[in-house]
Amino acid sequence: MSGIWGYTLRRLLFMIPTLIGIVTIAFVIIQFVPGGPIDQIAARMSGEGTSATANFDGSNPSGPTDGSGATTSGLPPEVAKQLEKLYGFDRPVHERYFKMLKDFATFDLGTSYYKDEKVIDLIKSKMPVSISLGFWTILLTYLISIPLGIRKAVRVGTAFDNWTSFLIIVGYAIPAFLFAILLVVFFAGGNYWNIFPARGLTSDNWDDLSMMGKIGDYFWHITLPILAISIGSFANLTMLCKNSVLDEINKQYVTTARAKGLGETQVLYGHVFRNAMMIVVAGFPHAFITVLFASSLLIEVIFSLDGIGLLSFEAAMNRDYPVMLGSLFVFSLLGLVANLIGDICYVLVDPRIDFERRDV
Repeated sequence: MSGIWGYTLRRLLFMIPTLIGIVTIAFVIIQFVPGGPIDQIAARMSGEGTSATANFDGSNPSGPTDGSGATTSGLPPEVAKQLEKLYGFDRPVHERYFKMLKDFATFDLGTSYYKDEKVIDLIKSKMPVSISLGFWTILLTYLISIPLGIRKAVRVGTAFDNWTSFLIIVGYAIPAFLFAILLVVFFAGGNYWNIFPARGLTSDNWDDLSMMGKIGDYFWHITLPILAISIGSFANLTMLCKNSVLDEINKQYVTTARAKGLGETQVLYGHVFRNAMMIVVAGFPHAFITVLFASSLLIEVIFSLDGIGLLSFEAAMNRDYPVMLGSLFVFSLLGLVANLIGDICYVLVDPRIDFERRDV
């Protein structure tokens, strides 16, 4: 186990330049994106509203810029200067960049331009919704995909294997947002049945419900979003599990176990299962992070769930740079940590792995 500590330390140190590189690229890109926060304010004051593609036609209206590549035409010069000072755009780019790195090192992610709240507090407040979606999606996916993958491996080439492969590939091909819309139409008050709620994570009378009532209400609301996100998650894990089991079944130790007179169930679950599940278990942290931050944006919008995905989308639309950069920093950090945890899971499942011989 001593090797894993050295490997973990090297990976943790390697995260520092990786995070710096990610936020640096994002910071540089932001400097060239038209329609900065001050431009958004000018549009609102003129009654034009906000747009994610403001000034994206290549034009360059006359007027000062807000320090991020956006013009501030439409605002009185003194107001524009006050806003630039408020948002820190009166400083040179390199000063803002190094200040950002210094603040991020202490997890000071700044304050949202539009919500006037600390970015870290915003992320914390939205996290429970996204964690709920991610946790239950992964749990449902693993509970179905692992037994299904093992069954497909045992009955490879049969009608069961062929039909289930067809069904999971079809599910994988259906976009999650389209399946979510179909679920709303059929089961949430659309043209057919009104069985499940179409909005929110809890009912309006949540505070008046008993403990069991709250639990039931929570699962009642989260059923459709979880199904919508999960539909495309079964294919990869099921086929990974199937191929992993097939690979182990063809190894010599399985032949030896059968020759000793062990039954197929003992061979499968006593020998094959542990080795075959190594890659599946190790992929759990990464799969959870992927579902948590990459798969729930449109689902949160469709079902009016106030989570991380919706927060990031609104920040991009409003050019709320602290939220955009802060969210990216947190997501990247969690992703790197998840990959490290995945590697550590390999050791927990198979202690024979030697990290001393493994590069970062």
